[in-house]
Amino acid sequence: MTAGAPSEPAPGLSLSIGPDGWLTGSAGEAMDPPPVDSTGHRTVAPGILRRPSPNHDQRPDGEDPYLLVIHNISLPPGVFTGDAIIDFFQNRLDISSHSWFENIRDMRVSAHFLIRRDGTIVQFVPTVLRAWHAGVSSFEGRERCNDFSVGIELEGTDTLAYTDAQYERLAALAAAIRARHPIRAVRGHEHIAPGRKTDPGPAFDWDRFESTTR
Repeated sequence: MTAGAPSEPAPGLSLSIGPDGWLTGSAGEAMDPPPVDSTGHRTVAPGILRRPSPNHDQRPDGEDPYLLVIHNISLPPGVFTGDAIIDFFQNRLDISSHSWFENIRDMRVSAHFLIRRDGTIVQFVPTVLRAWHAGVSSFEGRERCNDFSVGIELEGTDTLAYTDAQYERLAALAAAIRARHPIRAVRGHEHIAPGRKTDPGPAFDWDRFESTTR
């Protein structure tokens, strides 16, 4: 597999989100083996992983998300190997494994999804629940964007180009989210938390993304 290529099988990948807010693949038919361990880890379909995070809670009553927020993350910054992001969102990160991790020792955050450099999609929180991804934020005059948004993390940095596989999987994932929820806007973290956040940064090609999701 070449660098940045999506996990097999890429052609014809079909994604959908069920009533419970969990992503399924292969035309909506999840292949769910028993959990690997007590954390509920599952391989839903090739290239789609479920890694439940405790960092979530209920949305406000009657709230159906209408905003999609795109972020980036790499742990340590600029490093794209290992499972530090997954461990971080599951509150399992070994702080002693890298000096930079002291900066995030007490943070309890999550996103609904992570798309890795090879296109693998990892889901942490069902879309019907509130993930803790936006922090202090506002959109169209309304604060607390976590209440009404779905958060997608791209493994990357503000300045390094995202991979073809990530754009392909992001388009498919965004379509699945739109089919399940009344999404009417897509913004970067930088747009809902200006001055505090900069992601997904200038490396993210908004024109490319929008051309694949029309």
